[in-house]
Amino acid sequence: MATIQTARAAFEKRLTRRSVVAGSAGLVVATSLAGRPTRVLGQGTPEATPVGTLGFASSPFTLGVASGDPLPDSVVLWTRLAPDPLADDGLGGMPGMPVGVRWELADDDAFRQIVQSGTATASPTLAHSVHVDVTGLAPGRTYFYRFMAGNEVSPTGRTRTAPAPGTAVDRLRFAFASCQKYEDGFFTSYPHIVADDPDLVVFLGDYIYEYASADLDDPVRAITGGKLAVLSDFRNRHATYKTDADLQAAHAAAPWIVTWDDHEVTNDYSGGEVIDDDAPVSVTDLRVAGYQAYYEHLPLRPSSMPTGPDMQLYRRVTWGDLAEFQVLDTRQYRTPFPFGYGEQPRTPAAFDPATTMTGPSQERWLLQGLDDSAARWNVIAQGVMMGELLHQGDPEIYWTDAWDGYPDARNRILSHIMSRGISNPVVITGDWHSTFVNDLKASFEDEDSLTVGTEFVVTSISSNGDGGGYQDYYGPMIPLNPHIRLFDGDRRGYQRVEVTPDAWRVDVQMVDTVLSETSAASTFASFVVENGTAGAQQL
Repeated sequence: MATIQTARAAFEKRLTRRSVVAGSAGLVVATSLAGRPTRVLGQGTPEATPVGTLGFASSPFTLGVASGDPLPDSVVLWTRLAPDPLADDGLGGMPGMPVGVRWELADDDAFRQIVQSGTATASPTLAHSVHVDVTGLAPGRTYFYRFMAGNEVSPTGRTRTAPAPGTAVDRLRFAFASCQKYEDGFFTSYPHIVADDPDLVVFLGDYIYEYASADLDDPVRAITGGKLAVLSDFRNRHATYKTDADLQAAHAAAPWIVTWDDHEVTNDYSGGEVIDDDAPVSVTDLRVAGYQAYYEHLPLRPSSMPTGPDMQLYRRVTWGDLAEFQVLDTRQYRTPFPFGYGEQPRTPAAFDPATTMTGPSQERWLLQGLDDSAARWNVIAQGVMMGELLHQGDPEIYWTDAWDGYPDARNRILSHIMSRGISNPVVITGDWHSTFVNDLKASFEDEDSLTVGTEFVVTSISSNGDGGGYQDYYGPMIPLNPHIRLFDGDRRGYQRVEVTPDAWRVDVQMVDTVLSETSAASTFASFVVENGTAGAQQL
């Protein structure tokens, strides 16, 4: 209970909204068949019970709006009805009945030129979240969208579709980020991301954290309590994060492409194995709850709706002839730690061809997608570091929760890229709460071997707060790894990318602090990868 009470107080203090109504009190419910959609988005079948219309005593759009996964002719629109977003039962103060939600998509933010509109069903089985897959849109266009429920209107979001396949594209601007821990600091990077006006935002995992800490001595951001165990826990943790005004603004500013890492479920879980001795329930039960809440709170297509402990997350987004994103799931299908968890010397099991980070089906999908791509830049967006990080030399020690724990699987991908001449491969990665720029080598044991591609590892949005100690921990390892072109272990921020046919430019953006609600940001370093030349050059 302390968790909910503390987070609710923070929510009310930050957003200065009218007092929310606890539970479903204050909701005027009327049952109606009028305007019922032909299908329930996210389920694909007609709703079996009438769809309600509600009158709200306060806004149900406390968690904002979002869009995601832009295709040339479609984009996903998201919201969740939650007039009391941190209600103890995890249902956001909504009644146990489906509710009709109207939506509009327009060419202008005044909604004078409406392109499409309709009604979706917010179902209690999905915590009254809505995932509208709007189709039939024009490629390469900016649109504005909003939702309506009862007499309440949501904030306006802006989104865009991808350019048509094969279309010549002169520029793509996007930001990528990872690892936002609510109680470790404020999300001070997001106003700068919004100001950058990106076409896309890519989030690479650890959208929430499944356990609480008291690293930030500020009751506005405090979350107390133990590890998440059941669906209501996960829903309320997502809702707590979603009440952050800066995160809401970033979601409303541009479409997002998301994937997860471990903390959306439990720390460093590996497929069906959990390393926490104090895990409150089985990893299967944690996956069921964590995957469900993840889907409910992010702009994913109905095709990604989980079934029990399984969820289809890997997918592909193409941006004309300029870039193609292969978005990976590096948690769900991996072989559990082939040579042990933690910092370990490798054993022959690491090189077993059956050992996999992605699972056989996803690996085949990735390699085939790279073969089929006609894009100038081929981006692998994923959760854990691909470049090698030798921790010590005698004996050789590696961190096994990254690709270093799966060297044969990594070699298969890099060898495929090299042998097939895949155009301009770039890997973008989260997880480490640190910044790395890595040359991806044909052989990490030979610093003179061919550079196959480049990896950019982004630091955290807020995890570890200001500082964090990784500079002192990983810093001495860097000389053992000459393929690492840049390392910083203590700063928080994001990376800003501008892609043209000729070059891929990254600006490593760092905020001054996450311990106050606002912060300046500056460029810590800039790198460029030139078309046709593997490896990043610092500017």
